[in-house]
Amino acid sequence: MGKPKFGVVVFPGSNCDYDAYYALQKVLNYKADFLWHKDTDLHNCDVIILPGGFSYGDYLRTGAIARFSPIMNSVIDYAKKGGRIVGICNGFQILLEAGLLPGVLLKNISLKFVCKDVYLSIENYQTNFTKGIEENTILKIPIAHGEGNYFADDKTIKELEDNNQIVFKYATKDGKVNNEINPNGSLRNIAGIINKHGNVLGMMPHPERSCNPVLGRTDGSLIFNTLVNNILN
Repeated sequence: MGKPKFGVVVFPGSNCDYDAYYALQKVLNYKADFLWHKDTDLHNCDVIILPGGFSYGDYLRTGAIARFSPIMNSVIDYAKKGGRIVGICNGFQILLEAGLLPGVLLKNISLKFVCKDVYLSIENYQTNFTKGIEENTILKIPIAHGEGNYFADDKTIKELEDNNQIVFKYATKDGKVNNEINPNGSLRNIAGIINKHGNVLGMMPHPERSCNPVLGRTDGSLIFNTLVNNILN
């Protein structure tokens, strides 16, 4: 098998689609295609990226309208067949609206848009997206969102914990998880989760913005490179 191909879905209002494409194709040297939201063909892509931005202007509710774009039927079918999908920021919101991941994302507890670097602890090193990353690694990846406050009922949170579906948590530079460094009010400091089958990842931080050595940050590339290695192996 050659290198896996990534498909980056473009919705009206996406503004991180080219960031993802550039990081994957130009920096990490993987094949990548743009996938228009009105199409239904996934172009035989091995990994589907739902990028960040403000799909449909965030009208009604973040991700609520994008969830009904024609391509999402194909994305949902692909996910049910075990296809690997990564939803980043607004993409995470779309995955929740589509029912591919549990829970919701509320307005940041500060009611302000937050844009800054954060540190992430890896809570599960046995996923498609983290298996192979050295244990105790702390990732430095930027966030940029107004509605990243992850919420779910107690039963759902317990299921996430019991099934090891929490992949990333907001943490300090040395990996401590506490309320003081929580940037948006997310329950349990949750920054990223997977579905029960482990093939769908949703995360608020932007790994595509942390791949280029020219920018002095490369921790996001660990997630993409690890995913590719696990596909090939």
